[in-house]
Parts: sequence; structure tokens; C-alpha cells
Amino acid sequence: MRIAIFGVGGAGGVFGAQLAAAGEDVVFIARGATLAALSERGLVVERPAGEIRIQRPVATDDPSTVAPVELVILAGKTWQVAEVARATRPLLAEETAVLPLQNGVEAAEEVARETGERHALVGLCGTISYAVEPGRIRNLGGPNFIRFSERGGEPGARAVSLPGALSRAERIRATLAGAGIEAEIPADIDRAVWEKFLFVVSSGGVGAVTRSPIGEVRAEPRTRELLERAMSEIWQVGRARGVALPDDAVARAMSFADRLPPDATTSLQRDLMEGRPSELEAWNGAVVRLGSAAGVATPVHDFIYRSLLLAERRHLGDLGWPTEPAQPRASR
Repeated sequence: MRIAIFGVGGAGGVFGAQLAAAGEDVVFIARGATLAALSERGLVVERPAGEIRIQRPVATDDPSTVAPVELVILAGKTWQVAEVARATRPLLAEETAVLPLQNGVEAAEEVARETGERHALVGLCGTISYAVEPGRIRNLGGPNFIRFSERGGEPGARAVSLPGALSRAERIRATLAGAGIEAEIPADIDRAVWEKFLFVVSSGGVGAVTRSPIGEVRAEPRTRELLERAMSEIWQVGRARGVALPDDAVARAMSFADRLPPDATTSLQRDLMEGRPSELEAWNGAVVRLGSAAGVATPVHDFIYRSLLLAERRHLGDLGWPTEPAQPRASR
């Protein structure tokens, strides 16, 4: 399958490398230092299971030069989705699928607005991975999965023209699985997206305000309780919006947190701690906004959002006042 990967960070680097190593026709859409690194040194993924090295990946900053493709995987940040989805247009043939993997609950709608309903899938992923430097990704182990569906949640919604052939979604699932990626087409994709949202947004927000990895957060009773309360708020918002989140969703998410490597962190807290723009608006900010619209109080996420907002705006250069500390005046 011919596949374009937008975003060669943790998720895009790991899944793209697995697909390329399995022999799929993968092209990485990148720019700047990442494009230079891929062109000069290739792509390296460090894993407990063994290193993946793609010596000469196909990489470009001009999607039109590699069109068309059968699948586009969007692995960048949520605040980039609309811009990147527009950039996929030269790649699209009639049956091309665009699969967003962002940790939010609104990315698929943005993709559909920019590419058209027929191209947009709903998706999510799980991987504890991050870019050590351009072109080098470190995976800490744990789950590496992609779950997706056609919009509307019908696993086999879009069939190809040949009688008896696999649906578009099933062909994609088989391709991902053939590369060693745990791939699933859930019966209820909205529930799957919100279950992931419940875990990652809560752990990311609590991890960011405490500046601590999951092992420390879960071991301290008071921060563990804060994490559980954050998850409960998202459960309430999701249920108020008609999502069929199970009664034990929070308990299952906490059990999952207990099984993660103790040094695991989320991209939100890494970005904020390292001075980069983060997904705060699409994560904790979205919980506050969607909760307000549904009439559900979200005090934990409101606290997290307000606590991190100035740092986020500072990284975006959006404070409206000098961000550098004033120089001390000489004493007289």
C-alpha cells in the first residue's frame, strides 16, 4: 500500500518505520531539520524489542511530488490538523483515506471539513514514543496500537468496487497488522476515542502540573486521587454528550496507568516543560469547553487549564508583554 506519513515524531516515526520495514511504499512528508535528517541519516527507532533503521526513507516537503497515495496518516499535533489536512489534498485519489491519530475528540471533524467526508477516517493510537532528535525516535515499550473506523462508526462502511473484496477499512487494518502494528476497527469508534481521551488528557494534565512521570503520580495517594478525579470529569462529559462510555471506564484507565513504565510521560507535559507549543487547548481546554456546553462541571480540568495557560501562551509568543525577565537595576 502507498502511504504518506505527516509528522515524523513519536507516533509517525514509529508507525511509519514499522510500515516501511515491512515493505510498504511509505513516503514521509517533513520539512526543516527533520527532512534534512531523514535525507542525510535515515530514520532510526530505538525500541526495547530492537532497533528499526530505515536507511533511505522517501521524504519530501512537497506532497504533490508523490501523489496519489492510498492512505494518509496524520501524526502531528492537534493544533496542526486543519493546516496539515489541507496540505493532503494533492495526495487524494477517489478512495484515499486520511487517518488522524491525534489525542483529541475533534480531529476527524476537522479532517472532513478540509478533505471532504469521503476521505476522513476516525482514529487514535497508543505509543510511548518521542523524538530524541530529528530522525531518531525512542520507544519506551508498552502498547503500540492504532484503532480506527470510517466516520459513523461502521467498521466496513466503505467497500471497494470488486464483489467480495475487502472494505477500505479492512484493507488498511490488514496492512497495519502486516507491519506488526496492533490494529483494530472498533464497533464503536466514538467510545474508543473518548476512552483514550479520558486517559491521556487526564494523565497529561496532571503530569504537566506536577512535572512528574506516571510512576510518581500513581504512587503518591494525593496525586493519584487527582488523576482519578480528572478521569471522572471526562467520563461525565462524554456520557452527557451521548458517548457510550462504560461504567468502569475510569477504573480500567487507572489499571492501565498502573501497568505503564514508571518513567512514561505524555507529549503535553514534555512540550510544556521543553518550551514548545502544546495540545493544551485540544486536551484540557476541550474538556472545559465541552463540559460547559453540556452543563457538566470540570473543576480539575479547569484548574489544570488555567495553571498551564500562561506557559502555553508564552511558548506561542502570545502573551502581549515581554517574556524575558527584566534585567535588575544597579543599586545606588
